[in-house]
Amino acid sequence: MSTAKTQELDKVVIKFAGDSGDGMQLTGSQFTDTSALLGNDLATFPDYPAEIRAPQGTTFGVSGFQVHIGNVEINTPGDIADVLIAMNAAALKVNLTAIRGGATIIVDIDNFKHKDLEKAHFDSDPLEDGTLDGYNVIEAPITTLTREVLKDSGLDGKSVLRCKNMFALGIVYWMFNRPLEYTEHFLDTKFIKNPDVANANKKVLVAGYHYAETIEVLASNFVIPPAQIERGVYRNIMGNQATAWGLLAASEKSGRKLFLGSYPITPATDILHELSKYKQFGAKIVQAEDEIAGICIAIGASFAGSLAVTTTSGPGLALKSEAIGLAIMAELPLVIVNVQRGGPSTGLPTKTEQADLIQAVYGRNGESPAIVMAASTPSDCFDFAFMAAKISVEHMTPVILLTDGYLGNGSEPWKIPNMKSLPDITPPILKEGVKDWEPYERDAERMARLWALPGTPGYEHRIGGLEKDFLTGDVSYVPENHEKMVRMREEKVQHVANFIPELEVYGKHEGDLLVVGWGGTYGSLRTAVSQMGTANIAHAHFNYIKPLPKNTLEVFGRYSKIVVCELNLGQFTKYLRGIFPEITFMQYNKIQGLPFTTDELTTKFKEIIAQ
Repeated sequence: MSTAKTQELDKVVIKFAGDSGDGMQLTGSQFTDTSALLGNDLATFPDYPAEIRAPQGTTFGVSGFQVHIGNVEINTPGDIADVLIAMNAAALKVNLTAIRGGATIIVDIDNFKHKDLEKAHFDSDPLEDGTLDGYNVIEAPITTLTREVLKDSGLDGKSVLRCKNMFALGIVYWMFNRPLEYTEHFLDTKFIKNPDVANANKKVLVAGYHYAETIEVLASNFVIPPAQIERGVYRNIMGNQATAWGLLAASEKSGRKLFLGSYPITPATDILHELSKYKQFGAKIVQAEDEIAGICIAIGASFAGSLAVTTTSGPGLALKSEAIGLAIMAELPLVIVNVQRGGPSTGLPTKTEQADLIQAVYGRNGESPAIVMAASTPSDCFDFAFMAAKISVEHMTPVILLTDGYLGNGSEPWKIPNMKSLPDITPPILKEGVKDWEPYERDAERMARLWALPGTPGYEHRIGGLEKDFLTGDVSYVPENHEKMVRMREEKVQHVANFIPELEVYGKHEGDLLVVGWGGTYGSLRTAVSQMGTANIAHAHFNYIKPLPKNTLEVFGRYSKIVVCELNLGQFTKYLRGIFPEITFMQYNKIQGLPFTTDELTTKFKEIIAQ
């Protein structure tokens, strides 16, 4: 019987790490889902290896999953871990700098043999040479005990080893007073056609739980009470999933069938996978042969009256650039979702970076302005996917929505909205009976032309990629008409500023320092500013990039210093300097395929204020 004491915590950061075949993403996801069901606020950061089949036991094959849970507001997956589960020596090597002093480290001692240490580039055994002095190290024979538990299961050796992640999960469930029943139900559902595998995993899960309960090195376990959050129905959601659902919601509110034309690319592919599950809602999904085909068939679907979408990452956005220009010129609604990753070219496909803002704003031939938006958190990917579709349809022009790998693969609790609470989407569909109709006549409110669907009698019109007459759509080479069209396209995008919310500020209404960010840096920046105590500091975060909110200049004018923080070399800073040359913008940048940590941000902000 356990004599361990139970302690209450406000929050904790846990990192699961091992080979890409050790099931760390599944293990972390199960701990996350269970914590969400218990009412904890949370944020996650899956860290995939860049190589699909890296040699087993090597540092570049390590897969990680970090989760930050608490009974307080959680905006980031945490700077460093309080608990590390290292399934082999390489996982420990990679994460040694990402754990706090005094942290608990659980290692699978079976994978710390001489050959394992060599693969991880350890000169000596870290379990014996003092490397881990000051940490609470639990050397658990996870592999051996998993084999022992399943010795009579009838499973082959490889299948037995695939269960060892459940042993590690059982240990952590005991440490943090998590029930097993949710994961047991998950396993029964996942392996409904193979109950022997389900039962084996459940048996190992329970064994890990009881192992933690009985070993003396764990003197206490912990409880984290539910967070005090707004009442409602919640679920844990990942950013790519939220993006897909936001597009489905926009389809329902607009009355337009959703059409997705895309080509698989990391880290955006999960949006395509998610939408393919909902054909019963009228969604049509085409996995095209390449990026260019994906966007071109989406443009064709838009011409035919669908809510058209294409999804990609940075390299794919480059390939789609000419077709985006076609959609801009044809004044057709189109949502382009770019889940950013490290670059250039194929870059770091599994790592996050705010790499493509300049490409989204300027990356097309000629004067081809597009509306550019950015989501801030995994859950608000739903909101901004919905709004991207609404603005695109109602203003009859393409919208580029920027998320990133951190948002797309990360997760957090999401309050499921009532569809009635979402704003209406009103497509400007041309109805029969309109007299003196011109294909490109635009209304005064939104500068949107009427959407004349093919097959509407009497409303046939010309559409193409050459410069057109301002009203008729006929090909035109008149110099004055070209200038008029160029100016109109830019004015049409800037006109959207009348339909987006003003910029809000968190913190001091005026003061010494304004911290500016956009997109997926929201959680890190907001947490850092909130931890600055009595400092005269505030945070302004941009979701609408082009056009900017109408009150942007007024907000900037209230602060002595402005620092723009980005996961790139300063793309938003360059953009802002071009629009507001009278303002001095400092910048703070990180390009490591990792999000900002709260500690590095607060250190920088204190340095700026003290200057």
